[in-house]
Amino acid sequence: MLKAKTFLGIDFGAGTLKIAEFEPADGGGLKLLRFGVRALGLPGSQDAARDGVLKRALTELLAEGGFVSRQANITAPGYQVFSKFVKLPPVDASKISQIIQYEAQQNVPFPLTESAWDHQILGTAADGAREVLLVAIKAEVVEKLFAVGESVGLKMEVVDASMSALANAFRYNYGDVEGCSLLIDIGAKTSNVLLFEKNKFYVRTVPVGANTISQEYSAESKVPFAEAEKFKIAQGFVSLGGAYEEPDDPKVAAVSKVARNVLTRLHMQVNQTVQFYRTQQGGSAPQRVFLCGGGSVMAYSAEFFQEKLNLPVEYFSPFRNIQIDPSVNIEELEKSASFFGEVVGLGLRNIADCPVELNLLPKSSKARQDFNSKKPFLIAAAFVAAAGVWAAGLFYNKVATVRREGLATISEKVEPLARVETSLKGEEAKLSEIHKQTDQLGAWLNERAYWPDILAEVRSILKATEAESSQKLGVPVGIWVDTFYSTEPPKPEVAAADEEAPKVPQMSKELMARYGLLPKSAMTGSEGGEAGGSTEGAAASGGAKAKSTTSTNEVAVLNLSIRAVNLQKVKQEANGQIAYDLEKLAKASPLFEASETSLSGNLEQVEDTTATFTFPLKLKLKRPIKL
Repeated sequence: MLKAKTFLGIDFGAGTLKIAEFEPADGGGLKLLRFGVRALGLPGSQDAARDGVLKRALTELLAEGGFVSRQANITAPGYQVFSKFVKLPPVDASKISQIIQYEAQQNVPFPLTESAWDHQILGTAADGAREVLLVAIKAEVVEKLFAVGESVGLKMEVVDASMSALANAFRYNYGDVEGCSLLIDIGAKTSNVLLFEKNKFYVRTVPVGANTISQEYSAESKVPFAEAEKFKIAQGFVSLGGAYEEPDDPKVAAVSKVARNVLTRLHMQVNQTVQFYRTQQGGSAPQRVFLCGGGSVMAYSAEFFQEKLNLPVEYFSPFRNIQIDPSVNIEELEKSASFFGEVVGLGLRNIADCPVELNLLPKSSKARQDFNSKKPFLIAAAFVAAAGVWAAGLFYNKVATVRREGLATISEKVEPLARVETSLKGEEAKLSEIHKQTDQLGAWLNERAYWPDILAEVRSILKATEAESSQKLGVPVGIWVDTFYSTEPPKPEVAAADEEAPKVPQMSKELMARYGLLPKSAMTGSEGGEAGGSTEGAAASGGAKAKSTTSTNEVAVLNLSIRAVNLQKVKQEANGQIAYDLEKLAKASPLFEASETSLSGNLEQVEDTTATFTFPLKLKLKRPIKL
């Protein structure tokens, strides 16, 4: 009896490479034969070094793990994949493809001609509206993954998104669980937040990952990233805060606090996702939480989310309904099982119809694989042709005259073709110029979403500052943006001259409020207010304004005037504490240069009876805003 054909699932994660070999199980289902894991470190999430790191890690894993198959389904990390849920209006089925193409052109942040994208219709509402998941990735990213795989003899058949592979694995293993379930997949660079309920499915990728803990601890303790990552894995845990005693080792205490701060930011993103799912998607509140991904194994992560979400928390087991070959080391598998959700989802694509079936395989990659599969036949054909030429050579003397006549005929045909070639080269030059113009348009489209991302990041920093300062001071803290400047703020002695200078149109208060940078009370111009646990409960003075006193093609520095509730009555140094907490979190942001992001002046000196105080903050953008 012939052995069943095996196949590979490979998750090219940002921080870890995971691979497993499966075969169809007797009686249906999936059977795990062997697996492997290899950490990629910080270079794994850096585009410049990623290809070399992946190739070396994949070569080593295939050699050491005894993997037999070279047929593979792969997935790319979440930070390289764009996804969005869109609702299509009730239309005739014949027009759905056209509308989805239009939605993709409007929503995908890079040109469709340079991307691989796919969609999945997830359901139809009673009124005929359809819920569609759009997923896209730059074609060059997939091409690089194919180059890595083909260098070790792999044939890639499916390129899935990590979120959809994880969704398929969860449905397969936990299809019997009732009610709404929340799955938090903590990766190295990003995290996936998924919600499952009956036939509903929703996912959002957020830019918070486990590497952030190592990076912030590395900056705080002034040690290399690799050393910080090693220490985090060996001795790090998530601080439980409150009345729990700090560890005696100051390094352990430091990394535990950093871990709690990072997971607090992730918790805020999780809450926003759940709220959107319930209000915009018509979903229910989650009844339980599952954790997975490399960042979830840090000690006390489950206790942290159980405390924050007030829900039972357990670790997702992707092998719950998967058969395990007796040769597999179960003890080693248990250590890394939570990493393998995406890999199991990839394996399921070969044995069953999955709830979400996407394939981000570029046409160029498919064509190259088809060509490679036909190489043996082409070589055989070339050999036959060569033999024919050799045989024809035996009769050369007899056909010499015919050949000369044939060459003359060919020459007559080549001359007009040469003229056509010259014309084609001219058209190619025009086409090249058009490509340059479309590249510029694509760059402008990418910039379209950058400013909201900056505003959302500033809001997230303000919220995190309130949470951290409130915990330290023991009272609610309110803090918000009073004024935005793209250059240095005007000094009082030149304020009158500034009134004469040309101004950029004032940013609307509605836009500032929309991104949470301006409290609702500022919409009426009120002064003072009650200190609260979020920016919604604090009052603003004068509204937020955006000014620019220079005329450039980009903005690299944002200067903010921050206003906060005066807490000198509570603690004399409270206002300074709030300002330095904000500076620390701003430096840790992935959008701002830590070395040039800082408090740019002095705190406003106010009386204890004054409601608020201000202080300046300079934010240096890692990527300037193109104008």
